[in-house]
Amino acid sequence: MALTKNDTQRQVQEFGYSQKDSAEIVETLLEIIKSSLENGEDVLFSRFGKFAVKDKSSRRGRNPSTGEDMHLDARRVVAFKCSGRLREKINRDG
Repeated sequence: MALTKNDTQRQVQEFGYSQKDSAEIVETLLEIIKSSLENGEDVLFSRFGKFAVKDKSSRRGRNPSTGEDMHLDARRVVAFKCSGRLREKINRDG
């Protein structure tokens, strides 16, 4: 099961914030992250990981439904690389 934005807001509420303030905090954090990524800046959270915008060049692709060849345009994607500490914790606890 995935952690949703509402779940995150409820968890922030557990620290004593009102429902409105919790929603504002989560929304503001997400807007800051989105804005930074739109500007091509990396977003680094120590001991968690780094979000970075990567350029993908155009390439040949294939429609999986029809098997038809197609051209995929160049685009930018968001990549995440977890920190070593997070990787260790996931592997130790999982």
